Amino acid sequence: MKVLVSDSLSEEGVSKLSEHFDVDVSTGLSEDELVDKIGSFDALVIRSGTQVTKRVIDAADNLKIVGRAGVGVDNIDVDAATEKGIIVVNAPEGNMLSAAEHTIAMMMSMARNIPQANASLKAKKWERKNFMGVEVNGKTLGVIGLGRIGAEVAKRAQGLEMSILAYDPFVTEDRAKDMGVELTTVDDIAQRADFITVHTPLIKETRNILDKAQFDMMKSSARVINCARGGIINEEALADAARDGNIAGAAIDVFTSEPPFDCPFLGLDNVIVTPHLGASTEEAQVNVAVSVAEEIISVLNGGSARNTINIPAVKPEVMATLAPYIGLAETLGSVASQLLDANYNKIEISYNGEIADKDTRAVTVAALKGILEDAVGSAVNYVNAPSLAKSRNVEVVESKSETSGDHASTIRITLFQGTNTKSVSGAVVGREPKIVMIDGQYVDLVPHGFMIVSNHINRPNVIGPCCIVLGENEINISGMQVGRVEVGGKTIMALNVDNEVSETILDEIRAIDGILDAKLVTL
Repeated sequence: MKVLVSDSLSEEGVSKLSEHFDVDVSTGLSEDELVDKIGSFDALVIRSGTQVTKRVIDAADNLKIVGRAGVGVDNIDVDAATEKGIIVVNAPEGNMLSAAEHTIAMMMSMARNIPQANASLKAKKWERKNFMGVEVNGKTLGVIGLGRIGAEVAKRAQGLEMSILAYDPFVTEDRAKDMGVELTTVDDIAQRADFITVHTPLIKETRNILDKAQFDMMKSSARVINCARGGIINEEALADAARDGNIAGAAIDVFTSEPPFDCPFLGLDNVIVTPHLGASTEEAQVNVAVSVAEEIISVLNGGSARNTINIPAVKPEVMATLAPYIGLAETLGSVASQLLDANYNKIEISYNGEIADKDTRAVTVAALKGILEDAVGSAVNYVNAPSLAKSRNVEVVESKSETSGDHASTIRITLFQGTNTKSVSGAVVGREPKIVMIDGQYVDLVPHGFMIVSNHINRPNVIGPCCIVLGENEINISGMQVGRVEVGGKTIMALNVDNEVSETILDEIRAIDGILDAKLVTL
């Protein structure tokens, strides 16, 4: 079998592959060159440089697996690969420790002004008084995001005798207690922490999670670190806070646009920067290369992969039946997670009707992926979703019943947060997924794009004002469902809209008399 390596890869990874296969290392290929070359290869190994487009996938007549030596797969058309039955894998854990260590290094460099002092002395200046630093011992570190890397940063900071505040809506109090951290809110971290570091995926809920409002709350001695993703911190707001002395400084490794030559804080002396070096250690590069090589060796030799981004191999005759339910389950999970917006500690997945007789393991994994994706972004996939749920102490329960009501088969996902629950049910009508019930109330929703879901009192002059708010903000309503209960009772309204709705507009809707809540769901 033949393996094409189209980006620079650690020699350890290439050597491991060469023990089993004929390996061709050809870097810097254009899309046309890759299309011409890919046809005879069984596996493709890339990093961030190669774009695996639909054209490339269509030309890959023998390709069985694409391995990304790293985390992000934005440069791979995963949908096209899945449709053609090509497995896509990544290496999510290979650079975990490197990223955590770089965060600590950035914190210490910032605390002691090391980059500035180094530049000064090399310019033959002796300016000791200009570089007075602070100790981290006894200080409070705020960690926003307690995933793999955030947890490793917290562990190392505890070794430096720092107190840890943390925000992660998907970590339970018991889990936080086991880690020795105090769970709190982003705003509380902004007010109390001496150092603040972010370790979340870049998703709708985390974009600009530190913005002007949070910088205005911070101590003038606070320092901020981002070694996660550009965009989690508002760069303009950070630059203003550092320039105006609202914070003492910042240390940034990632940027909204890279290279960040137009970034507003490159010229600020109290902001230290590095060119996206979080994973740039010899060990991390070896780890991701070897990890991907092992995945490819396993798959090409008839085994399975641990870090599959897309659906793992399922027999064609089984997939023909399950495919629409896999998509439905993932969508239901995403909707339920966005509606609850809390650190659930139990997930119940119920199969009703004909699907109850099937092997639903792949469907359950898809549901977990949909649920967890809101919390951990692209780090979750169809292989690691169950283990991620387990690592967060989330109980997963499945139930099956031959009774399904109005549809041949339905799936219900219920998230539990103590006595608080959120339940979403769906069915496949033809080949189209539909949401048929939310919290026990019947709806008939085609889930796509943007949806506003609200609870309200069933009485006149409630729905109309909502529509007026959207109309005044030029948000088009493409569909509406309203639950039916007695006048004065609590019911549900779901609106399909054509554009994303800001929190400001949602607040206008929430302020309408009779509206109990309103949330935006993005699919």
